[in-house]
Formats: sequence, structure tokens, C-alpha cells
Amino acid sequence: METDFAIIGGGVVGLSVAWGLLKRGKRVVVLDGGDGSFRASRGNFGLVWVQSKGIKQPRYAAWSQQSAAAWAGFADELSDATGHDMSLEQTGGYDLHFSGETLTKTVAQYEELKAKLDGNYPYDVLDRKALLTEEPEIGPKVVGAILHHQDGHVNPLKLLRSLADDVRRLGGRVLNEKTVTDVRKSDVFTISCADGSHVQADKVILSAGLGAMELGPKLGFKAPIRPQRGQVMITEKLPKIINRPSLIARQVDEGGVQIGATNEEVGLNDGVTQPGLSGLASEAVAAYPVLAKAQLVRSWGALRILSPDGLPIYQESPEMTGAFLVTCHSGITLAAAHARFLPDWLEGTNVAPNLEVFSEDRFVIS
Repeated sequence: METDFAIIGGGVVGLSVAWGLLKRGKRVVVLDGGDGSFRASRGNFGLVWVQSKGIKQPRYAAWSQQSAAAWAGFADELSDATGHDMSLEQTGGYDLHFSGETLTKTVAQYEELKAKLDGNYPYDVLDRKALLTEEPEIGPKVVGAILHHQDGHVNPLKLLRSLADDVRRLGGRVLNEKTVTDVRKSDVFTISCADGSHVQADKVILSAGLGAMELGPKLGFKAPIRPQRGQVMITEKLPKIINRPSLIARQVDEGGVQIGATNEEVGLNDGVTQPGLSGLASEAVAAYPVLAKAQLVRSWGALRILSPDGLPIYQESPEMTGAFLVTCHSGITLAAAHARFLPDWLEGTNVAPNLEVFSEDRFVIS
């Protein structure tokens, strides 16, 4: 099997890149793992989020903004092609605060970032009275919020389904149950799988999430990523009680309220714990007391893919020209950028985005 691009990893990141390359007329094969693989795309919180990103690296904030701005058109095109509505809403999102001290500190950080972005960082600070006008169910412990106007949310499972369907419609091949064991290069790349199959490609993109920890060094990458567990839970379907999402809770398109998420350094353990879920529930009820009466339907754990500084990694291999590492923990937010703009970087066109700050060179200790 021969192709222009072989993409290792069939989550939202890999499929977004595949979709963008297919739109440019490239032949693409996506190699996706089995059901036992860790799958961030099926367990994430579904936010299309700009707020708080890039505090220490404005380029990350700008990259997130560029993707957020492209999301509506990206979603419309996918929906028109597949008939799936991904329930995208981009009417802003909240950073809720339980103390005036943390609110003031965060606003100061946002003002510094806003200056570095030439003023392009649209947010409002809402005191408790203003917040109650927007969110009547907000709890008395919430003193205020930052409303960032570029934030929103989407149904991530519908996004994943839409991408997989349209990648196939566009002629891409998505091969499931493929565990990549080795990648070698002569004139072309030869990718070997555990089932004995092989794929040959002119270029290879490693977007296998935590699978890059093992495969990355084989392609010449440092791949300094680690897992971080996030526990999440969702309630029964409820009448509309939350108008905009926050990092604490969001009401999904079907009506349930999704609550999350923890940040736990527990290795490759994606289970759930009573302390973790209890902590999430307590914070959610403090933010929205009406949730105290809601029935919990489901809970789960998923593993984020984090670099040492939390930023994405975009890197061409110094040892295997034509092999690329694409990894991040904001695959939903960056899906539009990966589909619309990253193919230009992969192809080296004259409109390629400058992603130098996201290379692995930043992890070199001098």
C-alpha cells in the first residue's frame, strides 16, 4: 500500500490533518490503533478554548485564536459534507472565580498578554451582579468571572465521527486495529504493523498521542510527552441551566451537564476515583447549586498528552526528513488550525505558519 502521507494516529489530531491534506489532493492513509489504545479524543471536555492559553508564550495564544476564528467555517464545511451537526457554540466562555484575589491576579495576567497580542484579546470582567444577569443559576460563592468572547464548545464525539466519515468520503483510507511497531526509511518510508501489514509513504506524520512516547525516538524525535489524567462526569439530561461553558461545567447539546476535570499525575492510569469525582462534584455544586439535585449518569477518566511546557510540538525529524511529529493536548481547539493551516507547514508552502517556537529545540538544555 503506497500513499503520499501516512498518518499514525486516528484521533481528532490525526484526522484533522488528514482532512486538510485530502482537501489539497494528497493521498492519505491513517493508521489507527485498537480499542485498547488510550484515546484522548473520546474522553475530552469538548472546549474550543482560547482563554488562559499562552500566558507565557503569546504565540500559542495567537495560534489558538487563529484556530478558534476558523472553527465556524470548518464546522460548516464538515456538516455540509457529512450531514452531522457538531453543535458548535462560540458565544464566549467563563473563567469562574471564588475569590476577588484570584480574579484580580488573572485579569493582570490577561492584560499583559493582551498587550503582547496588540490588543487582540477580547474579554470582559463580570462582577457577581453582571454574572447573575448572564447566568441566573450561578452560586453565591462565585464572586465574578472573566468572559472571553473567543471561547466556545462543541460535541467532540460528533466531531470525531464527522472527520472520520469525511476523510473516507474524500478518498482517504482509515485502517483500524493497526499497532505500528516500526518505521524505516530508504527511498520511501515503510511502516510496519503488529499484524504483519506494511504501508509505504513519501511522508509520515506521528500524531499517535501517548503512542509517540515509544514511536517518537524511532523516528528521531525526543517526544518528551507525558500523560495526565482528567476525570470527568456527566449528569442526566436537564432543562437549560448553563448558558456558556466554563472549565468547571458545560451543558452539552443533549442536555446533560458535563463536569470536569481533574489534573492528576498518575502515569498511564485512566481510571476514576471517589476523591476525584467528589472534588469535581463539590466545585460544580458551588458554582451551580442547582446541580446538587441532578442525577449522575456516567463518569470516566482520560489521559491528556502534555509536553513539558504544555504547548504543542510541531517538529520535522532531524534524522528522517519527511517525518513529522504533531502532538498537543488541545486537539479540539486546534482542530481547525490543523485542518486549514498545518498542511501548508507540512508541505513547506510560502504561506506556511511560523511554528518554530513549537519545535523540540525549546527542550534542549544548553
